[in-house]
Amino acid sequence: MRLIGIRGATMLQKNDVVEMKAAVIELLKESLDKNNVKNEHLVSIIFTTTEDLNCAFPAASAREIGLGDVPLLCSKEIDVPGAPKLVVRILIHTYSDLDRKDVTHIYLRGAEILRQDLAQ
Repeated sequence: MRLIGIRGATMLQKNDVVEMKAAVIELLKESLDKNNVKNEHLVSIIFTTTEDLNCAFPAASAREIGLGDVPLLCSKEIDVPGAPKLVVRILIHTYSDLDRKDVTHIYLRGAEILRQDLAQ
């Protein structure tokens, strides 16, 4: 097993706690499922949000699906002019047998525009 990174992002329609929770849980579940990640292999998860998202900590949603023992960190994304708004990004660090080229990075709810080269 080696340490790998799994990237992903999702976009919200508005700065809303309920939508944040649903979108982050959907993104995490799909990212972990598509890459066969087991909880015990997780090292940490970094969450970033664009400046316009401050309704909730994305990491709180991770705790609700059993990831409370995984180190979680929230941060703000760089506010680049013209960049998409209402975006939550993740970077999952995990041990895996996957080669980097075989990792499935997950982009949902319109976030595919961020990395069309990686979007499934």
